Amino acid sequence: MTVLSVSNLSKAFGGVKAVQDVAFSVAAGELLALIGPNGAGKSTCFNMLNGQLRPDSGIVNLLGRSLVGMKPRDIWRLGVGRTFQITATFNSMTVRENIQMALLSHHNALMSLWKPANAMYRDEAMALLDRVGMADQSERPCGILAYGDIKRVELAIALANQPKLLLMDEPTAGMAPNERVGLMALTAKLARQDNIAVLFTEHDMDVVFAQADRIIVLNRGKLIAEGSPVEVRANPEVQAVYLGSGATYAGEGH
Repeated sequence: MTVLSVSNLSKAFGGVKAVQDVAFSVAAGELLALIGPNGAGKSTCFNMLNGQLRPDSGIVNLLGRSLVGMKPRDIWRLGVGRTFQITATFNSMTVRENIQMALLSHHNALMSLWKPANAMYRDEAMALLDRVGMADQSERPCGILAYGDIKRVELAIALANQPKLLLMDEPTAGMAPNERVGLMALTAKLARQDNIAVLFTEHDMDVVFAQADRIIVLNRGKLIAEGSPVEVRANPEVQAVYLGSGATYAGEGH
């Protein structure tokens, strides 16, 4: 089942065409990687999908419903989760409280004197933390966590709205190499369990080729390749503009 469908997506900033007539789709339970050199248009594309930027033209449909013109918070409530390259947790709050805040937003709950925020959705928060392997650190402040653990907390936050689509912008940025594959392997497991469509950008090609079901490649705002990891790795144009002809990656003698 197609969850996200994008066609003829375009955005220009003055005379610079950041994204030009891009089209792709993501199915339930699928991990689609969006890669390309710096300045390829990846971030602009992401920001149009979740409402931070309005496209100049094009169609963005979530399960057949247009997202163009909607605000990010309304898109989030429709079931689009997102993680960011720069972590955005509340450092002074505990791990559990961070998840509870996301759940409060998802349920549009109001706090009262009779039921304070940290008493609401505790069980749901703990269940989410258990899924990402962070339940044993639930009472620690986020500000003292290791960076890789913060990334897992962010993943739990992104899952709080029971997303149909998860957008992950450089999810392993800043992580140690041995942690990167682990985070994306966990994401893939959860996505397949819950039938979540995942679109992610990533510079670590070992992560991309190990975890992505399909890959799309942008260069100067245009889609230049789409296919399986094997097909994209062998594409001469992708090798010329991004990978390099001599590169090897996970699953290919690496």
